Amino acid sequence: MLAVPTGMHKGIYIALSGAVLKQGQLDLLSNNIANANTVGFKKSRSSFKEHLLSRLSGTPESDDGRAMSDLSAVRNDFSEGNHFKTGNPLDVALDGNGFFSLEGGRYTRKGDFRVSGDGYLIAQGGRKVLGAKGPIKLPPGKADITTSGDVRVDGKPVDTLKIVSFGNTDSLVQLEDSQFTTDMKPAKSNAVAMSGNLEASNVYVVKEMVQLLATMREFESYQKVIQAFDDAASRVNNEMARI
Repeated sequence: MLAVPTGMHKGIYIALSGAVLKQGQLDLLSNNIANANTVGFKKSRSSFKEHLLSRLSGTPESDDGRAMSDLSAVRNDFSEGNHFKTGNPLDVALDGNGFFSLEGGRYTRKGDFRVSGDGYLIAQGGRKVLGAKGPIKLPPGKADITTSGDVRVDGKPVDTLKIVSFGNTDSLVQLEDSQFTTDMKPAKSNAVAMSGNLEASNVYVVKEMVQLLATMREFESYQKVIQAFDDAASRVNNEMARI
């Protein structure tokens, strides 16, 4: 087997790492756009890091600037989405930093709650909503939620929504149904419950589409570079075979 010049290999690795990075960004942006109409959804953003090729290969460091890129972290943007009125007495949005508490260590800003068949206040997906006394169970009657977060049935208070906040939202891991989990201990939140409203996703489709198209063009550029290196490597091998 004929050898390809080392510099050519490095070039392919650099271009390949860039293409993989852009593929990851495309996946994130596509997921954001797909959830643009999901209540309480928080968009994701990626950051990247660079590795010097010399460190990866164990060779002495050089100052030629050749580095591979990789996804470093995926973070959620917890900026507040717009509120919109629904008029549903069990819908509630949060004004300010905070999350509704659900059973199983889950947290969410998706407040389109409903009553389960066995009388519990539940989130979409079926998890029980927590109040100051634990899972909120409602007696028969007309239920509603006040702006102070009190859950009532026929005007009589049953419990109060447990609304919490976190000092470091970077620890929150996004799960299905716009829910999050973390090992951090929550603190009491000062967020205000907006009864009869819901919080829209904080994804703005036009901005995401612009970023998606730009990232796609960058991905295609890396593909062309990889193809160019591959063609050059083939020509080198063919020429060397004739010598």
